[in-house]
Amino acid sequence: MSAELIMEPVMTQVDPIDLLSAFEKAAAPMPIRAEYIEGTGILPPQPEHRHNAGAVKIIVQFHLAGLDLAGVNDGFRVARQDGRTMALVVPDFYVCRREPTELDESYRTAHRGWYPIDMIALVGEVTSTNHEMDTGPKFRTYAAAGIPVYVLIDRHSKTAHCYTDPILPGDDPTEAYYDTDTKVDLGEPLPLPAPYPTLDTAPFVND
Repeated sequence: MSAELIMEPVMTQVDPIDLLSAFEKAAAPMPIRAEYIEGTGILPPQPEHRHNAGAVKIIVQFHLAGLDLAGVNDGFRVARQDGRTMALVVPDFYVCRREPTELDESYRTAHRGWYPIDMIALVGEVTSTNHEMDTGPKFRTYAAAGIPVYVLIDRHSKTAHCYTDPILPGDDPTEAYYDTDTKVDLGEPLPLPAPYPTLDTAPFVND
């Protein structure tokens, strides 16, 4: 893809949700949803067909395994202990713990379209041209949020990863990490912990 990743540091007094709204308006009519990670507003490049097709095939595998709460396109907010926004993320795919409750919907209304991150049991990304975002800031953010499983399809390194055992060693979310990395080459089956299926990564071999 020729589109470049656009990033803008955010002043602490600015509500990140307001900043992202401005990003999205500036990108119109291109249908992009901005993200906020590690203090930076991010307008990612538009995903290309193979990225989207691969993500859909992953979602289908979850649904065929009976995981009907697998989804795509919703945005999630990570809050700091003091209630301020730590991150706003739009994963390529995810499996939720529950259908949105009335409380979840009230949260989404209060935060202008962002659900609480604790709805997510498994999160996943398929790398695009900005692969460093998924392997660095998003990796740390998902771990800091305590999401138990992070599935990464890294088309840059041609590997697939199942990260588990998130650890936040102190108060700094940029120090968070996953302690366990189950790694395979693209084309090989990627085992996930129960109750998730082993994923077929063959759709990404020719990327």
